[in-house]
Amino acid sequence: MNEEIKMQEAFLIRAMKPEDLDQVMALEQRCFSMPWPRSAFQDELTRNPLARYLVVTAGELVVGYAGIWLIFDEGHITNVAVDPDWRQRGLAKQLLAVLLANARGCSISACTLEVRRSNLPALRLYQQFGFVEEGCRKGYYTDNKEDALILWKRNMNDCAIREDWLLLEEEKEEEEDV
Repeated sequence: MNEEIKMQEAFLIRAMKPEDLDQVMALEQRCFSMPWPRSAFQDELTRNPLARYLVVTAGELVVGYAGIWLIFDEGHITNVAVDPDWRQRGLAKQLLAVLLANARGCSISACTLEVRRSNLPALRLYQQFGFVEEGCRKGYYTDNKEDALILWKRNMNDCAIREDWLLLEEEKEEEEDV
């Protein structure tokens, strides 16, 4: 049973746990001008059956995270973040690849997300994975009224297939039965 993915020797991608939230919240503050509150992440991890979140760690340090909602056959990527001090190492690319592979393993046939029009590094990353602009939410970001571009990846066939989340869900059910 593989719950973790080792990246090179220094990094590990695994499911986010409630114990990660202190570090995730620190990253949220560093990465976003409109950070989610802690309660939102707590709810995502403990109450939202549609949510899946990953972290990338360097030793015990959480240096990035990503999340997705699995809604019928579509995925909605909620956030992708890498600590500014750990960028330019391919971590966001690896997180996104694992996120999409797990989504495909859950029979997701298309994924969407919103991204700030000015976030050119994120736009380039998403374009590398085949996301294309299909719309715009005018004034979506309330901090500065910036538009959000709506991106879609309509064909998931170029993504690897992983089913680790299914195993993680089975493990949760087994733990509840004990």
